[in-house]
Amino acid sequence: MGSSTIFIIIFVIFCGFLIGAGLFSKKWVKESSDFVLAGREISTPINIVGVCAIGFAGTTVTLAPAFTLNYGLIGGIGWGAVYAICGLMLFGLLYSNFIRRSGAQTLPEYLEMRYDSKTRSVVAITSVIGMCGIMANNVVSSVDNIAAFTGWSRPLITAVIFGVIIIFTFISGLWATTITDLFQITIGVIVVPTVFFLLASRFGWTEALAANWGPGALGTDGFAGQLAGMKLTYPSFLNFFICFAAALVWGNNYYWMKIANCRSEHVARKSFVLAAIILLIIFMIPLSFVGSYMGAFYPEMLTFNGGRILATGTYGFIASTFMPLFGSIVVISACAASISTASTSALGASAVANRDIYQRIINPNADAAKKLKMSKIIMLFVGIVTFILCQFPGGPTYLFAFANSWLVPPAVLLGLGAIWPKFNAKGALWGAVCGMVTMAVFTLLDLTKIFSIGQYVFLATLGLAVTLIVAVIASYFGKPRYYGEQSWERIPNDHNRLDVKLEKIDLEILTLMRLGHQYMADITDSLGVDSKISGAAVERLDRGGYLMRMGLTGSNFFTFELTEKGQKALDPLSEHERQLSVQFLSPMYLELLKTVERNPEHQAAFVEKNGIASMQMAAISSHLTRRGYIEEKGLFKRKLMITPKGRKAIEQFSKA
Repeated sequence: MGSSTIFIIIFVIFCGFLIGAGLFSKKWVKESSDFVLAGREISTPINIVGVCAIGFAGTTVTLAPAFTLNYGLIGGIGWGAVYAICGLMLFGLLYSNFIRRSGAQTLPEYLEMRYDSKTRSVVAITSVIGMCGIMANNVVSSVDNIAAFTGWSRPLITAVIFGVIIIFTFISGLWATTITDLFQITIGVIVVPTVFFLLASRFGWTEALAANWGPGALGTDGFAGQLAGMKLTYPSFLNFFICFAAALVWGNNYYWMKIANCRSEHVARKSFVLAAIILLIIFMIPLSFVGSYMGAFYPEMLTFNGGRILATGTYGFIASTFMPLFGSIVVISACAASISTASTSALGASAVANRDIYQRIINPNADAAKKLKMSKIIMLFVGIVTFILCQFPGGPTYLFAFANSWLVPPAVLLGLGAIWPKFNAKGALWGAVCGMVTMAVFTLLDLTKIFSIGQYVFLATLGLAVTLIVAVIASYFGKPRYYGEQSWERIPNDHNRLDVKLEKIDLEILTLMRLGHQYMADITDSLGVDSKISGAAVERLDRGGYLMRMGLTGSNFFTFELTEKGQKALDPLSEHERQLSVQFLSPMYLELLKTVERNPEHQAAFVEKNGIASMQMAAISSHLTRRGYIEEKGLFKRKLMITPKGRKAIEQFSKA
C-alpha cells in the first residue's frame, strides 16, 4: 500500500473524528455565548491544551523549521521563545485578571466600554480581516506540508481542508474545537519529539548537524544569512516581538477569548504560563531542530539550492522520509495543528462579526435562537473571506505577517486603556484609524508592485509606531472619561459625587453587589447584556457614589465595592435574607448549595427550573467558588462540588 493511500485512510479517519466531536458537543450549545465562549466553563487542563493547540499550529510547523533554515537555530528557537514567553506567558501574567474580570466577551466589546462605539466598530472590522488572515495562513501551511508529502494538487487540498474546518466548527463552535484541541495536542506531544529523536538516531546529534551545516555556524547562520536583532525590516527579533507577541497575541480576539472562556482568572493565568512552557520545550525546540536536519542532510531538496521543497514545507518532506504509516501520522499531526488553530481563528472572527457588528448594529433585538443561527451563518461568510485570502502572494510567512499587521492597533489600545486613565476615545479612534489606513495603503502599494515599504521597515512595526504616536498626541485634544479627569477622586464622599437618578438596571447591579458580586464580569453575565450597557450603568453608579472602583488601572478598574449610599438605595431585606446576604448568599444560591450537596448531577435540573442562562450560571458559580462554598470540577463541563463551608452554611440556615 502506497504512502498516499495510507495517508488518505488516516485523513478520512481524522476528519470523521472532527465531525464526530462537533456532533457530540452539539448538545452543549444552546445560545451564542455557548457557541463562541463555551459558557465560561473551560477548566485549567482544557485551556492549557487549547492554548497549546493554538501555538502548535500550522504556523509553528512551517515557521520554526523555516526560520532555522533561513537563519540557523537562533532563528527557529528564538522565534519560538519570543512567541511563547513574550507573547503567551507575558499576556497571561499581565492580562488574565484584567480580561476575565472585565466581562467583555470580545476585545472590541471592551474597547467600546473603555472608549466609544466608533472605536469598537473600526477595530471589529479590521480584527475580522486579521483573524481571517491567520486562518488562511494555517490553511496554506497545512497545504504546504501535505503537498510536500503527497505531491497532490494544492487547490484540491485547500478545498478539502476548508470543508473540514467549516463543517465541524459550524456544528458546535468552541466546544467542538475544545475536544479536537485535546486530540490534536495528544498526537503532537507524541509525534513531534518522536520525529526529533528518530532524526537524531538516524543522523547523529549536534556534532553531526554542525559538521554538515553548509551555511556556516549552526546556531547563527542560515541559507538566508544571520537574523538581525533590532533591525526595522522583517525578519528581526524586534519584528518577531511586534508581530508574534504584541499583534498575534495581545491584539488578537481569540487569545482574548481564551482568557474570557475560563472559569476564573486563576485558571486563565495558570493555563497560559504552563502552555507557554510546554510549547517551547515539546514543540518549538524540536521543530527548530527538524529544520536543521533538513538543511544539513537534504539541502539539495530545498528551493534555496534549486530543489522543489520550500523551507515552509520541511515538516512534510521529512515525514516522507519515514515509513509510510508513520509519515502519514506525522503529516496528520501537522494537519491537525493547522485545522485546530484555523477553526479557533474562524471562531474569533465570527464572534467579533456577530457580537460586535450584527448584534450591536444590524439586529440589536435578536433573540437567543436568532443570535445562534447568525453565529453559524457568519462562520460560513468568514470561510469565504478566508478562502480569498489564501490566494495572498508570498506564502504562509508573509500571509502571517500581513494578518498580524491588522492586529497591532488593538494591542496598543488595550495596553494604553489598561494603564492610562486619561487616554480617551479621540486618541483611540485616531490612533487605530491612522495605523490601519497606513498599513492598508502600503499593503496595496506592495501588492500592486508600485512601492514596497518592507525594504525600509516591517509593516507591523510601522503600524505600531503610527498607532502609538497618533493615539498619544490625539488624546491630548480630547476629553477623557470622568475617571481620567484631574479633579476626579476615586473614593467617594459627601462633596465629590453627582446627584444621579437610579434606573432599573442600576438597582439590579446594586442588588448583585449586596450579595458580594464584585467583578464587572459577574454583573454583565448576570444581566445577560452587552458590556456597553452594564459599563454605562456602572459608570453612572460610580459618579453617583453608589459604588467605588478598587483602582483606576488594571484589573482593579473592574473590581467594585458597594458604598453605604448604595446599601441605602436598596429596599430593606427580611431578616432571613439579610443573614444570607451577610454571607454573600441569596435564597436561590442557598437552594443551589442544597441541590449540589444532595446530588451534583441535579445541577442541570436546577438551572432549567430557575431559567438561568449559561452566562448567568457562570457568574453564580464563579461567585460561590470565590466565596468558598463550592469547588468547580469537571474536565469539560462544569461540575459543582460542595465544600465544608458550603455544608456549614446549609446547616446554619436549615436550623434558622
